[in-house]
Amino acid sequence: MEAVEVWGGIECTIRRIGEGYSDQLVSSGHRTRVEDLDLFADLGIRKLRYPILWEQVAPESLDNPDWTWTDERMARLQELGIDPIVTLLHHGSGPRYTALHQDNFVPLLARFAGMVAERYPWITHYTPVNEPLTTARFSGLYGIWYPHGIDDHTFVRVQLNHIKGTKEAMKAIRQVNPNAKLVQTEDLGKTHSTPNLGYQAEFENNRRWLTYDLLCGYLDDHHPMWGYLRDNGASAEELMELVNESSPPDILGINHYITSERFLDENYQFFEAHRRVNGHERPDYADVEAVRVRPIQLMGFHGLLKEAWERYHIPIAITEVHLDCTREEQMRWVQYAWEAANKLKEEGVDMRAITIWSLLGAYDWNSLLTQEGAFYESGVFDLRGGKPRPTALFKMVKSLATQGYYEHPLLRNKGWWERDDRFRYHHHCPTSKTS
Repeated sequence: MEAVEVWGGIECTIRRIGEGYSDQLVSSGHRTRVEDLDLFADLGIRKLRYPILWEQVAPESLDNPDWTWTDERMARLQELGIDPIVTLLHHGSGPRYTALHQDNFVPLLARFAGMVAERYPWITHYTPVNEPLTTARFSGLYGIWYPHGIDDHTFVRVQLNHIKGTKEAMKAIRQVNPNAKLVQTEDLGKTHSTPNLGYQAEFENNRRWLTYDLLCGYLDDHHPMWGYLRDNGASAEELMELVNESSPPDILGINHYITSERFLDENYQFFEAHRRVNGHERPDYADVEAVRVRPIQLMGFHGLLKEAWERYHIPIAITEVHLDCTREEQMRWVQYAWEAANKLKEEGVDMRAITIWSLLGAYDWNSLLTQEGAFYESGVFDLRGGKPRPTALFKMVKSLATQGYYEHPLLRNKGWWERDDRFRYHHHCPTSKTS
């Protein structure tokens, strides 16, 4: 059996906080380096998650787009034989003439998507909105990104606009290219808890599927999230429209990070103060990375992807594989994802690829993009010398992409997330519960 494919991707977030925007491609310098694409081609990858972002192409109006940058990049990708998986909105709120919670968001995103398809009719893979649920949480529930909502009503409206926007965007794209494919990305984790917080873990474990359940038409009045959505501004009519006119992804793009699995504990006094969550009408609790809690058995890539396959039976790709750590641990994280994906393929899961994310590294994700220019983490290339320099990941990724295997003595050791020295919290919970 052939190994899964290796795809690539670059961190391309344009995020808005207040009236200010930041652009990862400006920070990395990729905006002015078309030759980076040749470096990506040298890796042997043939699919690349790549941006044609609404905020960049049409910042003032859809009537006056500037295609200069994307024309050059798309032409070069064609010459190199790399198939782009095009992202239209990457953790963004859109240009200033719209926002995630506004009524004009859905029709304007659909119009932009149609414009992209008309200009580049040969493009076959699209991600209209990257990680809708993650963006809805950070923008509508936690108040971190624009429009800085901190309530369930804003969160629900942002998420529904994301899903409706994706659905209408793909309609517009398929009017030009009927064979266009939706590669829907979303972060996938799992919430673990003490028995007393089982209710909260159950809620979060149902919520994590919202993006795919809404697109697949699963969210009817029997769904455990139906009441929550209805109580927070969703009409029965709009939810049932998504059921009756579903737009399921062609590929589930699963993103997963070490911090994606969480642990909830009402004994917040045992944790750092910033881990405490206001329980509103219920007791406060701590929310921490499950990987750091001794009793917790992580599901990891294999367990989570198996869950997604059994729920949807839609082809899967891991669309972000990235770790901010030492070179050795970055290599082990890639190996961890690679082995899980290929094992699942052997078990009958339609696994397509793993995607080496942040080829050029990423900026400021340790502060969730709230402190611009404060922190850089490298990827397959390191930019700290002023231009892309291949790291130890380069040889590994190239070998996996072109030969389907890679061997190195460092990979004989487990990553820190599988070693006992990872534990920071081991004060109790012999009977911890996963809901």
